[in-house]
Amino acid sequence: MKQTLILLTVVSIFSLYSVHLLLKTANEGGSLLYEQLGYKAFGLVGKLAASGSITMQNIGAMSSYLFIVKYELPLVIKALMNIEDTTGLWYLNGDYLVLLVSLVLILPLSLLRNLGYLGYTSGLSLLCMVFFLIVVICKKFQIPCPMEAALIINETINTSLTQPSALVPDLLHNVTENDSCRPHYFIFNSQTVYAVPILTFSFVCHPAVLPIYEELKDRSRRRMMNVSKISFFAMFLMYLLAALFGYLTFYEHVESELLHTYSTIVGTDILLLIVRLAVLMAVTLTVPVVIFPIRTSVTHLLCASKDFSWWRHSLITVSILAFTNLLVIFVPTIRDIFGFIGASAAAMLVFILPSTFYIKLVKKESMKSVQKMGALFFLLSGILVMTGSMSLIILDWVYNAPGGGH
Repeated sequence: MKQTLILLTVVSIFSLYSVHLLLKTANEGGSLLYEQLGYKAFGLVGKLAASGSITMQNIGAMSSYLFIVKYELPLVIKALMNIEDTTGLWYLNGDYLVLLVSLVLILPLSLLRNLGYLGYTSGLSLLCMVFFLIVVICKKFQIPCPMEAALIINETINTSLTQPSALVPDLLHNVTENDSCRPHYFIFNSQTVYAVPILTFSFVCHPAVLPIYEELKDRSRRRMMNVSKISFFAMFLMYLLAALFGYLTFYEHVESELLHTYSTIVGTDILLLIVRLAVLMAVTLTVPVVIFPIRTSVTHLLCASKDFSWWRHSLITVSILAFTNLLVIFVPTIRDIFGFIGASAAAMLVFILPSTFYIKLVKKESMKSVQKMGALFFLLSGILVMTGSMSLIILDWVYNAPGGGH
């Protein structure tokens, strides 16, 4: 638990500092577009680096949303239809369902030129996250621990007909004496290498900071930083509470996708079903919003001087959605996408690009100033995080078989 608290605190502070660098660079560099800052700093290479990182980050976000559809929609259908035997039923296959949702719901919404419902979907997503957090906290006090103890007791009673029922409390006491219900403050294993990249991924908001800054009434860097501090603190608190109560509910049994853990271990009740429906609705409506900046970035890179074409617009949209569906179908777990994108694109957007843009474009400060030295240290930290995380993740892929968790 302390490990999560330390990592969350460090990553959130670093992310907030990078927003500070980005806003200051935007004022000095004379542009409120991330890609344009890259072009002013390093020409076409800088523009491609910024655009590519934003595209990868958004594809990672899309993949995470579609992963939720893939793993949660079959459980919702199964619960609503009260189906016990799922053998051979195509409509309970997550791969088929994610393709169906993409074609029937996501693609038509993504083909729209303007996404006027952006504010509604963002608000709905936030409400769903708050609702999910409340349920996670409540379930901590409803689910007995350890689950492993109950399984051992049931197995013992079923296999030993001579087992006196009076010994069950003693058996439960003996099982609970092990580590099943004791929190481990620091855990290091093959999955720990994903912690920093996933947390970095979760705090990336930098491509949206400059457009929001541009739209801010009575715009000032101080006011935007105050908005950022409030937003980062709210996200920090929600991530911390969800991680803390999720871990204290299942301990070492918690899976990569927390909501799926409830179905695996304790089944589905009406409250969890409502949570699943709300989350599925939110992520389905959010995917077209995430496609929009990817398509804009690709169009700007390839066809910046050409007039709008529905054929080109549709082709880019279908290609993005098809590629993301392939990732979701063939990548074993959501953890792999979070880890890879977090170690590459997220590290670029949080650490490397803001610091390099600041060093290059802010001319009024010398390289020996405290501000520039801080940016240089931040850049080196980002390179270390990126290379270290990528190396460890690749080693984990090579030497460890894909996990069964979602």
